[in-house]
Amino acid sequence: MQGSLAERAIPEHFHTVTPLLESWALSQVAGTTVLLKCENVQPTGSFKIRGIGHFCQEVAKKGCRHLVCSSGGNAGIAAAYSARKLGIPATIVLPEGTSQKVVRRLQGEGAEVQLTGKVWDEANLRAQELAKRDGWVNVPPFDHPLVWEGHVSLVQELKAALGTPPGALVLAVGGGGLLAGVSAGLAEVGWQHVPVVAVETQGARCFNAALEAGRLVTLPAITSVAKCLGAKTVAARALACAQEFEIISEVVTDTEATMSACWWSLPVGQPWLPSTQASWGGSRLRAACPTPCPPSWSSCVEATASTARSCGP
Repeated sequence: MQGSLAERAIPEHFHTVTPLLESWALSQVAGTTVLLKCENVQPTGSFKIRGIGHFCQEVAKKGCRHLVCSSGGNAGIAAAYSARKLGIPATIVLPEGTSQKVVRRLQGEGAEVQLTGKVWDEANLRAQELAKRDGWVNVPPFDHPLVWEGHVSLVQELKAALGTPPGALVLAVGGGGLLAGVSAGLAEVGWQHVPVVAVETQGARCFNAALEAGRLVTLPAITSVAKCLGAKTVAARALACAQEFEIISEVVTDTEATMSACWWSLPVGQPWLPSTQASWGGSRLRAACPTPCPPSWSSCVEATASTARSCGP
């Protein structure tokens, strides 16, 4: 029965090809063309469906009967959506501070929701316990090769749209899954030389702290205002990427992330949301790109919006 379930006709993948739009405002500030990869128009509201969707489809092929995922929102929504598409139940474990809007969205996808712990790491422990049940599979929000493999599609789309490599890529780091996937994508399309600017907020800078220490570091707590979106320890693969690619770590304050989002989003009709990518200003973008930038070069910012309000686990 389960074999027939996994074999039923389903789409090749659950994510959609998203628009790549020029931001006039950011281009003016940066002095070079700035393009926004609008991942907020994904069916689940964020890029997470790329990696999570791919993971869920692969484990369903192997007979998974129940999905469980720990998430601050984005990954959980992607897991619940994927489970509904696959026709299997899902249990989503969230930190206690998760908004009721996110809880209702998950329940609307048919998922059971459990609230456990103050931060993602604590919710993840509960998810790992549930995954020990027969037929249950834990969906890692960011730390798994299948998740990174799914995120590669983002770079494949950039390659198809641009043809030539951009001057830099800007993305946010929560647990490091997007960074690992984008790095793999850059290698696949031959863009290993493209700088990647990895942005975090001061109170959730697990990647930046690991770079400074030269090893994985576990933060004592997530002190950013968006507590449910960060991980206290970055994925080991994300740290390894810093040795293989040109990764520029940037840290911004919560105030910068919040106040910058308004002017960043309006020119392309993006919803208003706190955004680490948005607060990474034009002067820093200019520093990451060649001076002067060749006319054919551009900088791409991965734009994410969702009911969870930002990019995180």
